[in-house]
Amino acid sequence: MDIQASPDAAQQARFDRQLAELVELIERFTDHEGTHETPVPGLYLHRISRPVAPHHGFAHPALAVIAQCSKKILVGEETYVYDPSSYLVTSVNLPCVSQIVGMTPEHPYLSMRFDLDAEKIGALMHEAALPPAPQEASRGLFLSRIGLPLLDAVLRLVRLLETPEEIPILAPLLEREILYRLIVDGQGARLSQIALAGSHTHRIAKAISWLRDNYDQPLRIETIARNVNMSASSLHHHFKAVTAMSPLQYQKQLRLQEARRLMLSEVLDAATASHRVGYESASQFSREYRRLFGAPPVRDIAKLRAV
Repeated sequence: MDIQASPDAAQQARFDRQLAELVELIERFTDHEGTHETPVPGLYLHRISRPVAPHHGFAHPALAVIAQCSKKILVGEETYVYDPSSYLVTSVNLPCVSQIVGMTPEHPYLSMRFDLDAEKIGALMHEAALPPAPQEASRGLFLSRIGLPLLDAVLRLVRLLETPEEIPILAPLLEREILYRLIVDGQGARLSQIALAGSHTHRIAKAISWLRDNYDQPLRIETIARNVNMSASSLHHHFKAVTAMSPLQYQKQLRLQEARRLMLSEVLDAATASHRVGYESASQFSREYRRLFGAPPVRDIAKLRAV
């Protein structure tokens, strides 16, 4: 007598098969360490097999799915941990610290990132008559359990790397499906907020864009608030709701990370780099740099160059 598998067991078996195929595909199309841009617009694959130090950087609007191992992300004072059972969505540019967990040369960290476009999200919401997003701002990064429909769409997108001639036709269709699955997910309203003109999240995204373009200038909250049609107090409140930090803290992250890049890529000394990003006091720059990166500029840059 045959015993039929329960629906839950059958779904789990299908999930496991899809995840195993995703692992195989990412391994096949990442022949060396690091980030790999693919022929599919906006799709990047990642492979890390050696222990690495925590990475300071900026997460931009994207969907991230891990196929193997796990990752810890720190935004402000909040910590997020995700693995193959979940997906991560970032809806605005956020400074963060990331740390990969559990990888070895035999069991590398494997993941994919798919960039998200606010205009395409807005167009899809309009065309599909999806419910409007709430106005209230919420965190610009969230984790959610990944279900079979989304994992299947992600797998089919990565699978296009096997048939590059099909990418121009099928990639846009799969992008729409992925956006739809994200929007109708339980936390999808957070993502749709960035496409809703007039929502607090949309306005904070514009404030973030202004800060990124003018990070080396003195911070004038009233100017930013006026540019995004908010009061100064409302800007402060909703900026922290979206980014987990104040505009001043965000600007410091921008300045310090850009100074670090300048010292590494353009071989600038600390004083020149600090002045270039807007610091008037070299001692203040050194204090804040050490607080963020764990070492003073000269020692930190020397360590990075030695890796």
